[in-house]
This record gives sequence, structure tokens and C-alpha cells, in this order.
Amino acid sequence: MDSHRLPAGLRAPFEGRTWRELGYVLTGFPLSVVAFCLAVTLVSAGAGLLVTFLGIPVLAGALAVCRGFGAVERTRARGMLDLDVRAPEPARGRTGGALSWMGATLKSGASWRHLLYALLHFPWAVFSFSVAVALWAWGWSLFTYPLWQWVFPMYAGQDGLQVYGDGTHGIYLDSPFEIAVTCGVGLLFVLVGPWVLRGLVAVDRLMVSGLLGPSRLASRVTELESDRGVVVDTAAADLRRIERDLHDGAQARLVALAMDLGLAKEKLARDPLAAAVMVDEAHGEVKLALQELRDLARGIHPAVLTDRGLDAALSALAARCTVPVSVDVDLPGRPAAAIEGIAYFTVSELLQNVSKHSRARRAWVDVWRTDGRLMLQVRDDGVGGADPAGGSGLAGLAERLGAVDGVLAVDSPAGGPTTVTAELPWRA
Repeated sequence: MDSHRLPAGLRAPFEGRTWRELGYVLTGFPLSVVAFCLAVTLVSAGAGLLVTFLGIPVLAGALAVCRGFGAVERTRARGMLDLDVRAPEPARGRTGGALSWMGATLKSGASWRHLLYALLHFPWAVFSFSVAVALWAWGWSLFTYPLWQWVFPMYAGQDGLQVYGDGTHGIYLDSPFEIAVTCGVGLLFVLVGPWVLRGLVAVDRLMVSGLLGPSRLASRVTELESDRGVVVDTAAADLRRIERDLHDGAQARLVALAMDLGLAKEKLARDPLAAAVMVDEAHGEVKLALQELRDLARGIHPAVLTDRGLDAALSALAARCTVPVSVDVDLPGRPAAAIEGIAYFTVSELLQNVSKHSRARRAWVDVWRTDGRLMLQVRDDGVGGADPAGGSGLAGLAERLGAVDGVLAVDSPAGGPTTVTAELPWRA
């Protein structure tokens, strides 16, 4: 029978995850003992030597040792717990010298968090090691008791495992009923052990991620640097698109228009009728060029959005969509122009997806504000199956929203319907 059809409680003792977590607890105990002893010894020595200059390098060395153990702990957590914690920012001095490095190490919050981890993890490692070993040893030994119960009468001179003895009287687990009960108790320990182990390891996960990773400020700086890169790439892509549209569209029409007008000017004296026809054709080209410029300007930032806000701009978008769209905008005011523009182009791209891919009969656009956030939701009754992970435009849209602390959530099961919700910060 397929093992995945078994209940989770029966599968847990034999899953690879359980054995990896057990290995994490077993190997963590000796490492924690070494880290604790070194941390306490070196920090105590450094603190005692602070009356001399020697205390500073000893303390810096103690913190460096703790950071080294932290790197080992992150590697163990990555390999055994599937917990990927980024390394914290390194301690770098301004000048690159030894004194500068020592100063940076002593001022680094990450270094002191590693020291705190070495001190706090030791008592927890002792507790979790004791509980895990006791549960595992008692559980499997009692569960397999019927297989090795014969050892007692053959080599120990007693009927079975002794439960009680006072020198004159003893109670042994030797009857079939007692053996069965012992096996049942062992089975209970075996089944409960993995869940107790997961609870113990959950504390280790919190300690590793909370003390051995980068600080919140450093994580935020990294996130903002990534978002800035996305914004720069998006702006460059938009500029390339505008340049391409101008070059291939309106610019080409205007060049052709200039040539046609030049030919018409030459024929004006010799063949006025032909010149009039060419001027009429040039007039049509002017209209087409103006329409393309209007469409391009609308793609950059529509005038109706600037003048009248999201309600009117989204209604204009809905009117141009190939699918009937209902728009409901309930906002107490107007957000910042940048947020308003992102909201407009988000709905515009989602409605384009509805027109091109959804095969929907109707669509709905809802915009509202809640708890300092601007919420956008586009729904359709199409075939569904939209997936941002598939490399579609939804992935790029999610990156654009993420650059301003926005979020994109897609709910599009196969067969539909599709609901895409975007969340943006409200900045007045």
C-alpha cells in the first residue's frame, strides 16, 4: 500500500524529516557544549582583561568565535531543518586594519546576538537532547521488547525486564499480556516521539532565525536595494518601449508624411488634382499619427487620471476593454500621484490579460481603502489558470508592486473564476 495513504501519525516515525531532526538535536548537543564553554571562557577572560589593552582583542576574538559557530549552526539548519537563514552583515572596519576590525566586531549587533545564541542554546540543547534520547530509546526498546526479551532468561538469570525489586520479591515483564502492554506503551512513545521532536526543533528554528540571521534593519536595506533595482529596470524598460513605439509608429508616419507633402508641393503647379489627392492622403496620415501619439501618451500617464482621478480613469479603461467591465471605486480621497499611477497601470494590465487570455464574458474592478492600504481587485468569469510562477506578465506586475511595498495575490483555479487582488500603501 502507498505510504502516503497512511495517516500522518503512522508515517512520522519513518519519515526522513524526523530522522534529520533527530540528527540535528543529537549533533547540536556536543556543538553547543563546545560553543558555550568557549564563549563563557573567552568573554570572561576578555572582561577581566579590560583593565589592560589585552581585553579588547580577546573580546573581539570571542565574538568572532561565536560568529564562526553561528555559521556552523546556519549550515546545520539548512541541511537538516530546511531552514535557510542568510548570514548577517560582516563586521568590516573602515580602514581594514586589525584595530578597525576589532572595533567593528565589538560594535556589531550581529556579533552580540551570536554570543547570546551560544549562551541560550546550551541549556536548551541539554533539555532537548535529554528528551529526544529518552523518548527514542524507551520508545523503540519497549516497542521491540518481544524481540529481545529472551536475553533475560538466557543471560541474566531472570524471567524478563524487572519493573520492581526489593531484594526478596521482584516483578518481571514476562507474561504474554505484560509483553503486549510493554510493546503497546513503546508504540505510543514511538508515535508521539516525532511530534515532540518537532516541537523541540521549532524552538531551535526560532533561535536560529532570530539570533543568527541579519538584523531587521539590514534585511530592510537589502530589500530596498532589491526594490530599487526593480524600479530602475522597469523604468529603463518603459523608456525603451516608448522609444520603440515612437520610432516604429508616429515617427515613421511623420517621416512618410513629410515625404508625401514634399511630392505634393512639387506637383502642385503641374498637376493640382494629383497634389490635392496626396494632400488628402497626408491629412489622413496626420490623423493616424495623432491617434498613435494619444495612445502613447495615455500609456505613459493618461490626462484623465491627472485631472479626475482613478474613478474616471478606470471607467475609461473599462470602456475600451473587449469584455464588459463593472467598475466600483470607493475612496475617501486621492492617493499620491505615484501610487495612483501604479494602481491605474496595474488595473490596465490585468484588464489586458482578461481581454487576451481569460475568455471571460464579464469582469469586475473594485477599488477601496482599508487600514492605510489601497486595495484593487479584478475578477472575471473566465477559464482561470493564471499563474505568476509561469513567467507571465503577472510576475513582472508583482515585482513592480513589491518595489513600493505592494502585494499581488492571484486566485485562479483551472476552470475559473480568476480573482487578482493588489495591495498598495496609501500615501496621500
